[in-house]
Amino acid sequence: MEYIIEDLTKEEAVYIGEKINEIVPREVDADEEQFVLKVEDENGEIIGGCIAEAYEYHWSRVLLEELWVDERYRHQGIGSMIIREVERIAREKGCRVVTLGTASYMARPFYEKHGYTVFTTQKKPNGYISYSLVKYLDKDTPEYVPADNSGARFKVALGDDDDAEVIENGIDAYSEAYEPEYERVDYYKKLVDKDDKFAAGVIADVDKGSYGFVHALFVEEPLRRQGLGTYLMREVEKLARENGASMILTTAGDWNVGFFKKNGYLLRGELKDVPKGHDCYELYKMI
Repeated sequence: MEYIIEDLTKEEAVYIGEKINEIVPREVDADEEQFVLKVEDENGEIIGGCIAEAYEYHWSRVLLEELWVDERYRHQGIGSMIIREVERIAREKGCRVVTLGTASYMARPFYEKHGYTVFTTQKKPNGYISYSLVKYLDKDTPEYVPADNSGARFKVALGDDDDAEVIENGIDAYSEAYEPEYERVDYYKKLVDKDDKFAAGVIADVDKGSYGFVHALFVEEPLRRQGLGTYLMREVEKLARENGASMILTTAGDWNVGFFKKNGYLLRGELKDVPKGHDCYELYKMI
């Protein structure tokens, strides 16, 4: 092979993100904005909240990354208050879809009561199952009202990075009884030619003993269809195997899913008309 594999710099990682945004259909382009919501008790202690990302304009999606309620205050309607506020913000920003992830030991029934439906499942090495769920905000869905709304005495407010850390710590403390702490191996690599000119790059990581995830893959346009992308994917798969992972996960849109299918990746979930006019997919490959 006439290319050399080297470490990717931070600047090149940013470059890959920018170039991928140029490749996807124009109507998919979006601004990304993270927001934090918190609920405090009478003493100002955070007892619940969430971390979410809004992909505005044509992407029109909110990703609910984390939602947590302190064990002392569960089953009082606080989680429902947070969900309703996330959806209100989503609508305010013009987003039509909310997606989220949960696990079999967590809150799948809670989200389903609020109109969310499962579109992917994945059995983890520890025996638990993870789920991706979606709710289309432009569809009629009956509003779920909890039997106990005593948590309504508290208010949902916007939070900051410090509040996000409290929420993340709350989630981690709850999950540690179910999920082992995997050691993560980052894989930021590029291919360069004999003149050290960038040709292709990949951003991925592997949780040792679990699975790998490909976050971004880019090949310069004049060099496509020469096997460079496939070569980098094979290198990620090799690293994953060496670290005890049995599966690689990734995401794609209808504009690039064909590449992954040709490389042996199978669909495990599909979001129809997300972003509007396109479909998005979650894919996997057993290695």
